Amino acid sequence: MGVPQRDPVIGCWTRPTLSEQGSQRQSEELVHDLYCYLTAELGDTDMASSLVSRWLRPRVFTQLVALRSVRGPRQKEPGIRVFSSDPPPGNVSRYPVPDKKDLPFDIVELMEDVESKGGFLPNVFKALSHRPAEFRAFFAYYNELMNKETGSLTKADRELIVVATSTYNKCLYCVVSHSALHRIYSKKPTLCDQVIVNYENAELSPRESAMLDFAMAVCRSDTVTERHFQSLEEAGFDREDAWDIAAIAAFFAMSNRLAHLTDMRPNVEFYNMGRTPKDRSKDKGKGE
Repeated sequence: MGVPQRDPVIGCWTRPTLSEQGSQRQSEELVHDLYCYLTAELGDTDMASSLVSRWLRPRVFTQLVALRSVRGPRQKEPGIRVFSSDPPPGNVSRYPVPDKKDLPFDIVELMEDVESKGGFLPNVFKALSHRPAEFRAFFAYYNELMNKETGSLTKADRELIVVATSTYNKCLYCVVSHSALHRIYSKKPTLCDQVIVNYENAELSPRESAMLDFAMAVCRSDTVTERHFQSLEEAGFDREDAWDIAAIAAFFAMSNRLAHLTDMRPNVEFYNMGRTPKDRSKDKGKGE
């Protein structure tokens, strides 16, 4: 890339020269793309110009000024991301998402129920509807694991397991969506952020730490020994709880990989859910 890069030896920013970029045409494309990117990110053409002029040699910046007057932004090819922050086409999945009218009634009914309760339909429902039979199997097992009433795991515990293991598996969708659910169930708006960075350094209780240690052993496919069970039991869990923890880690290992396959993107609503207390006074005002 031709953008400024930090030299690993001297530790300072270096500026690429035209010779390093190859042909004159490649240099023009580079400068123009950099300017367009900064303009889009900053929303300020003057600031973008200032940064480009500061980063690149004067001769290169002179080319930029000329290019601005005769060229518009480069057009993206269909289905190709120009920058890593660009969402994919459709913003849901790289596989086709069926129209509701083409889906079986039971799947449509579930989708409408979820949307009416949450205010939006999570993209996982849309993405997996590509295969209705697998959709049913997926959510049947999901409900058995995440919504069961037996055992000592709370809903917040279950979501915390998903966040920790999905972080290890680098699953954007599951980390973002289940962090939101954990914030809601636990009323702890910052704990998942800590777990995402390093669960071993997060403000967890001894019980939560033991639970995540066991979940991560399953997630990493470590050899599970009696010592693992003993650590759980010392924290207050029994063997059935161990099965629940392991089953959640295993199920979401599969879910994480499906999300990678489909390039599933989190709904924007998830990012801020549960971060600030809900203003109950507004609801009270509406009811009066």
